[in-house]
Amino acid sequence: MSKTEQDQVSAPWGSVFTDHMVTAHYEPKNGWSELALEAYQPLQLEPSSAVLHYGQAIFEGLKAYRQPDNSISAFRPEQNAGRFARSAHRLAMAELPEKHFLDSLALLVGADHEYVPTRPGESLYFRPLEIASDVGLLTNPSKTFLYVLMASPVKDYFTGGVHPVRVWISTEYSRAMVGGTGEAKCAGNYAAAMLAQKHGFEHGCDQVVWLDSVERRYVEEMGGMNLFFIFDHRLVTPALTGTLLPGVTRDSILTLGADMGLEIEERLISIDEWEQSAGDGTLKEVFACGTAAVITPVGEVVHEGGSYKIGDGNPGDLTMKLREALLNIQQGTTADTHGWMHRLT
Repeated sequence: MSKTEQDQVSAPWGSVFTDHMVTAHYEPKNGWSELALEAYQPLQLEPSSAVLHYGQAIFEGLKAYRQPDNSISAFRPEQNAGRFARSAHRLAMAELPEKHFLDSLALLVGADHEYVPTRPGESLYFRPLEIASDVGLLTNPSKTFLYVLMASPVKDYFTGGVHPVRVWISTEYSRAMVGGTGEAKCAGNYAAAMLAQKHGFEHGCDQVVWLDSVERRYVEEMGGMNLFFIFDHRLVTPALTGTLLPGVTRDSILTLGADMGLEIEERLISIDEWEQSAGDGTLKEVFACGTAAVITPVGEVVHEGGSYKIGDGNPGDLTMKLREALLNIQQGTTADTHGWMHRLT
């Protein structure tokens, strides 16, 4: 075990960073600058920087895995590059070219490859970030921007590894609304979620489940993760209505589920259907998915009127089978038939 891996064992998730970061600057006349590899260090911002006042800030999350031949590959980074550009467009920010995005990953890994863990299930988590850098208090879209890429060697997102989580149904707050920023991965979405998540913690839950902002009855996301429901051999997930983040892991699971012969459905799912189907046993399994946690089983649901379990409260067989299939592709221990892995070194 390397010193990096020893440090990682006891450190909270996402708190250990590699030695370097990559930066680029945008200004209207010349566009994006060349990528610069720098020491990981604090950013210097004016107190009047636009990002601090008007919230033009977007980010991404993706992972690189050490392969059996000791090379390092990222999982579907072109999907994250595309979503990063769409998020920038929604917040009136400069769109980073896909080549810049992909080249920044390779540049950082080339310098800090020793930080990529060697143990199964662990990875190097990339956090690309773009912020508005204009100075001044006019309420206008910024004209200049800063791109930063940092990386952190990570283990399991939830303490103690894979175990079913207890979720709180939030009926008081909404994550997003039609015409809002639900499809964008912007900082404000996460800030707006903190109070509801705090309420969930107060009810003994690990995460919060968001409902639609109009009728407050249709399931959208769990925290910052997409949700899936398994009814016998049907794999069901909330449809992308413009208020949900189109997850890269979500898209991958839909493909893997079809590969396994599951019937795929993207549709509206109400909280009434969720509770009724859990009660009569037609709903077999529920899980959430995202880059950070990969796949996380949901074992119990809590709301103002009470609580109920999913099955016997333990991780379901199909949930764990899908998780294993995804991790095997990412770690290079099974064939990458969909061409998802992008070699960085």
